[in-house]
Amino acid sequence: MQGFKYSFTGDEIMQLLASMVILVDTREQQNSHILKYFDSSKIPYKQKKLDYGDYSSYLPKNEELGIQRDIFLSAAIERKNSVDELAATIKERNRFENELIRSQNAPFVLMIEDSHGYEKIIKGEYRSQYSAKALLASLKSFETRYGFQSVFIAPQTAGNYLYYHFYYMFRNMLK
Repeated sequence: MQGFKYSFTGDEIMQLLASMVILVDTREQQNSHILKYFDSSKIPYKQKKLDYGDYSSYLPKNEELGIQRDIFLSAAIERKNSVDELAATIKERNRFENELIRSQNAPFVLMIEDSHGYEKIIKGEYRSQYSAKALLASLKSFETRYGFQSVFIAPQTAGNYLYYHFYYMFRNMLK
């Protein structure tokens, strides 16, 4: 949407944002709590195979406002359900790094569903042969090398985080 040629009014922006659809990768598992949040909050979502990440978003076409086709956000969120899963993922370096390479030209967030996850990493409170120092070094090295950020949040806030992350990305693009 960079270089978007339209200037929208505040009401038009709100109308467009109300139509936003969250994309959920078809391979995403154990996310019923997130889908339940979307359903209870009446947030539209669609399952689709994504090239990288587990979640993204798009605005459906709106010919009334001059948008002739769906606008897909070139951003993604990769979800890990625990620090244990994060450690296992980082251990599979090649696979994880290949996903980061595919995503490096787009805003990317690694969301770990554990609000105390960073503390658990530095204390070594996870199931893995990685030492605390090695796991933190790998995570921070990947973050700086590929330009993404990691966020540690409680599982019950994951759906909210996903929605508002994409909502404000689109909102800032439309202004």
